[in-house]
Amino acid sequence: MPAKKEMNKTYFIEQTTAPEVPIILSVPHCGTAFPHELKNDFKKELTHAPDDTDWFVHKLYDFAPALGITMIHANYSRWVIDLNRDPESKPLYNDGRIITALCPTTTFFGAPIYNDERKEVEQQEVNRRVQQYYKPYHSKLAELIEEKKEKFGKVLLWDCHSIRQHVPTIYKEKFPDLILGNADGTSASEEIINITLNSLQQGDYSVFHNHPFKGGYITRNFGKPAHQVHALQLEMSKTMYMDDQEQRYSEARANKMRDLLKAVLTKLIIALK
Repeated sequence: MPAKKEMNKTYFIEQTTAPEVPIILSVPHCGTAFPHELKNDFKKELTHAPDDTDWFVHKLYDFAPALGITMIHANYSRWVIDLNRDPESKPLYNDGRIITALCPTTTFFGAPIYNDERKEVEQQEVNRRVQQYYKPYHSKLAELIEEKKEKFGKVLLWDCHSIRQHVPTIYKEKFPDLILGNADGTSASEEIINITLNSLQQGDYSVFHNHPFKGGYITRNFGKPAHQVHALQLEMSKTMYMDDQEQRYSEARANKMRDLLKAVLTKLIIALK
């Protein structure tokens, strides 16, 4: 039975098709839509396939409802507003890497995305987008977390991401295959982190831990293990489930990755019982 989909302008919810478990998947960067009032502000040749999108990640994880896992994923492009940034625009890292803004004006490679090639989005417009497009996603995520915690006494939020294999403005080397982030061990319990890390290492992939990504705002904000709310971010190189050009979904690569993800999440379901 296909998952029941709930839609809001800013997000989609994939409801479970099996008995519910205390895990939520969040995919904040897979959106490609643009609000009607903003679409013409961006360079038209870029909006049909906006760069920096976590392409197909919600498809990669579409097995989750059959495990009893609820999934929320974004509708709008991160160029409208980045759902994994601090709403007050506080930087997530201070190591010299390029960090695009809450409302970006360039790609990760520094190319302008607006027709007028603006250097920043005016604060009044940023505030409007926070209210219109950012808060609904975060409010729904908080609601889902509270519902799971009330029902099960605990909850795990798994934030799903992907990135080009090489983005030298962020990291000089090619990224490893998988990067588990948990804000240096503060966003989830040691047990949950160890189960996840050990399970990921059972696959045929290189796995880094909290480097070069520790988890973004969603992981850091919602993860409160002392209150039985655990949060993890899994970043992966796009070539782990896309072709070498990072343009097309690769069924063979994706299926291999999906097998690992299913195994990891199944172990976490058992651990959370």
